[in-house]
Amino acid sequence: MKPWNSESKINILLITTILIVFGIIMRLLPHAPNFTPIGAIAFWSGLYLPKKYSFLTLLLTLILSDLIIGFYSLGIMAAVYFGWMVMAYLGSTSNKKIFSIAGGAFIGSIIFFLVTNFAVWSFGSLYPKSILGLWSCFINALPFFRNSLSSDLFYTVLFVAVTEFSPAIAQTSTWIKRHVTPVSPATD
Repeated sequence: MKPWNSESKINILLITTILIVFGIIMRLLPHAPNFTPIGAIAFWSGLYLPKKYSFLTLLLTLILSDLIIGFYSLGIMAAVYFGWMVMAYLGSTSNKKIFSIAGGAFIGSIIFFLVTNFAVWSFGSLYPKSILGLWSCFINALPFFRNSLSSDLFYTVLFVAVTEFSPAIAQTSTWIKRHVTPVSPATD
């Protein structure tokens, strides 16, 4: 169980709101295919929030942005949402060590790739419903996987670093304000 007090609840609520808004904006702005922070938001939410809130944060980000972007094939959309929920779950099982975080984001990216592209093959009409069609679907999706993996690792490390080092930065700046007196400019 994660420790919660009123100050940490306010900070987490603020950070969560910022991440939801950031995720929505990043899905709306032009970007390289699949290079968005959604997987990292899911992982971060699982890592730092109670489970029900981590899934809620993710779902709010997805649903609010999909209301603007538009909905698509229900089967494919369900697979996308499921794939990102797996990322939130992996975040919740991480132990906040760098290899656990990077490994969780990496495994989450692979699972997302497999689940969503299997859904594209299953529910879409681009590929024949055969082993060769499935193979073609996965091969054609590799450039998207590269972007997805890159964004998941980049944003996950960024979000975790900001979260972990923000208190240290705040404490350092408070110490400096208390103990370092500004030097007044020299007068001639």
